[in-house]
Amino acid sequence: MMKDGFRVVVSELGETPLEAIDAHASLAPQAPPDPANLRARDVIVAIRSAQVGWVDLLMTSGQYQHMPKPPYTPGLEYAGTVAWRGEEARGVEVGDDVFVDGFLAGPRSLGDYQAWGGFASYAVAPIDAVHKLPGKLTLDQACCLLGNYETAYHCLITRGRLREGETVLVLGASGSTGLAAVHVAKIVGASVIAVGRSKDKLAIVKAQGADHVVEGGALRDAVKAIAPGGVDVVYDGVGGEISTEAMRCVKFGARFLIVGWAATPFVAKGKGQRGAPNANVLPTNLMMMKGLDVLGCPTAISTAMNPASRPPRLAQILAWAEAGKITPYVSRTFALADFKDAMRAKWRGEIVGSCVLHP
Repeated sequence: MMKDGFRVVVSELGETPLEAIDAHASLAPQAPPDPANLRARDVIVAIRSAQVGWVDLLMTSGQYQHMPKPPYTPGLEYAGTVAWRGEEARGVEVGDDVFVDGFLAGPRSLGDYQAWGGFASYAVAPIDAVHKLPGKLTLDQACCLLGNYETAYHCLITRGRLREGETVLVLGASGSTGLAAVHVAKIVGASVIAVGRSKDKLAIVKAQGADHVVEGGALRDAVKAIAPGGVDVVYDGVGGEISTEAMRCVKFGARFLIVGWAATPFVAKGKGQRGAPNANVLPTNLMMMKGLDVLGCPTAISTAMNPASRPPRLAQILAWAEAGKITPYVSRTFALADFKDAMRAKWRGEIVGSCVLHP
């Protein structure tokens, strides 16, 4: 018997994520989904863990490329226990622990399951989106798997062509996708120089596999002392001034991967308005003199444009997780009732790796 629960509701988009969290997000009662209204291939998941991601924050102000229509429930990625399955939802049983693919269900998906976000007691997903936990991953770890590691894989491997023996400079290495990039780079045999703003955070990144860590400051001098000839690849999920500094740290012909711009989140207008009045600017003189390949790496857009690119990427990540080669790092957890505290902590950069809500 499924009991009543709760879900987070964003009633309207904010000018900024913080405004949306403060003024337009609330906890509301949630009745269990009624199987009589569901399809034969549907699965009801009693959610136990939901990642609080950067995209979840940007969506609340409409500053992500895809906007769910308010009112909606945030939570791109979640994991939990199968509470019910339709007769054609084969491969899982009631009571199984599972995680859900955020491309196929939840607020970033584009079909009928967009309304079922993970910041809730229950969600409905099609069986194609439901996976059993690989390897020894916990529910908390599993809900932080696909978004983080698919981003790292697409950027480093598909776009960046990172190879064994090369050196990669990871900016924002203590973040969720940054730390995933450290893990993926080490799996392929690259050397990692991790950059961050906090000595304590970087100590964790070092323990997670980075070969070297650099705490902001004089980036060029620090990197050149480690890699005198420069780095082969830059993984830039930060943007802003540090992007230019990183361009001074590369070999001729290096690949510079544009992953995001966490340091300058207001490049786009709030409340879902389109246009980029504060667009980031990069120095073309450095690009030319360094012979740089500057590569945009939008994982979700690239997947939508070329769906065939995803199956091999997904298969590799699941295989690595099954073999114990990747384990998402979860540094903090919050109760669902404290979702605002969790989202603010993520926004302020207080989280190392991933942050998870417990409905």
